[in-house]
Amino acid sequence: MASHATEVLTGAAVIAAAAGFVWYASQGTGLVGQGATYPLKASFRSVEGVTLGTDVRLAGVKVGTVTALSLNPETFYADAVLTVQDTVLLPDDSTALVSSEGLLGGAFVELQPGGSPETLGPGDEIEDTQGAVSVISLLMKFAAGDGGAAGESEAAGPTE
Repeated sequence: MASHATEVLTGAAVIAAAAGFVWYASQGTGLVGQGATYPLKASFRSVEGVTLGTDVRLAGVKVGTVTALSLNPETFYADAVLTVQDTVLLPDDSTALVSSEGLLGGAFVELQPGGSPETLGPGDEIEDTQGAVSVISLLMKFAAGDGGAAGESEAAGPTE
């Protein structure tokens, strides 16, 4: 009889731990309500590393999420919908760029406010955008010596 009670208590502990993990995951991914939000549109040359649910940050603080991604067949750019907290009123000349948390960190969309007195409203488009920079292509350019100082010294030839 004592082993039956131990099994029931162990099962209850496992279920409680699983519920705790589900609650923690929903808090981190924004599945639970964040309060009132509004959508903004942005078109990027590249959204490498950005997926649905990716953070939208302003000054390092999460203020929203990426809620839609699609390829525009006319421009071949990635169209994104960013849902931003309604307490964040961005000037209409703000910038959206795909940033990284470091060399091996995840991607996020960074908002940089402009200086215009006019603000973006629901459904407006952030026109000034910068796509993701591919670390692999940067390393390939560096390894190939494109624009490096070593290539310049060899081209100059011997000095007299």
